[in-house]
Amino acid sequence: MPEAGFRDCPALPDGVDPARWRCEVHTAAPRLTMGAVSVQLAPITMTHAEGPLPDGGDGQVWGAMHTTPTALPAGPGPVRHLAIQPEYGGRSDFYTGRFSLRFRLLGPRLAPGCEIGASAPVDFRLTRSGPSTWVSQDPPLIEFSAYDDTFTAPAAEHCGPLTTVLDRRLALPAAEGNLMTYDAAYTFETYDRLGRD
Repeated sequence: MPEAGFRDCPALPDGVDPARWRCEVHTAAPRLTMGAVSVQLAPITMTHAEGPLPDGGDGQVWGAMHTTPTALPAGPGPVRHLAIQPEYGGRSDFYTGRFSLRFRLLGPRLAPGCEIGASAPVDFRLTRSGPSTWVSQDPPLIEFSAYDDTFTAPAAEHCGPLTTVLDRRLALPAAEGNLMTYDAAYTFETYDRLGRD
C-alpha cells in the first residue's frame, strides 16, 4: 500500500480541469539484475499527475521519487563495501511504462558523484506481466507486476580513481542479460478532492 500520501502531488498545467486530473502515488519493490549486480532494491515511491490537456492530448506531470540505498554483497578487491540507490533520470511516461533512472553508487572509497547512468540515464520500458488487480475501491488501490529485460546498462562514471576497478567488479557496461522486475501498488485522488477529509 502506498504510504507516502499525496504530499508530493505536482502543480497542474494551466487551463486543465482538476476534476479530470488525478495524482497517483506508486510504491514498488523492484528486483534489479544489471551486469554483475543482482539485488532486491529498497521500496521506491513515485508520485505524478495525469489527465487530459486542453487540446485533448494526454498530459503528465512528474512529482517526486523517494527511496533509500541498498547494500550490495561484499566483493573482492579495493571496492568491497558498496550500496546502490536509484534516482529519477528525468524522463517518465506512465501511459507507456517508460521511465529513466540513474543509479548512485555509495562507498567509503568512491567519489560523491559516482553513478551508473550519469551522462545518459538507464531507460526502462516496462511490460505488464499480467492484468492489474483492484485490491480496494475506497480508497482505490491497484496492484500490478511488470518487467523489462531489454535495457542496456552503461559504465559507472565520476567514481574517482577506482572507476575502472568498479566497472570490472560490476561487469559494466552490460548490453544484455539485464532485468528489472517490478511489483507495484498505486492509489490516486482527483485534484478537485485533494485535501478534503
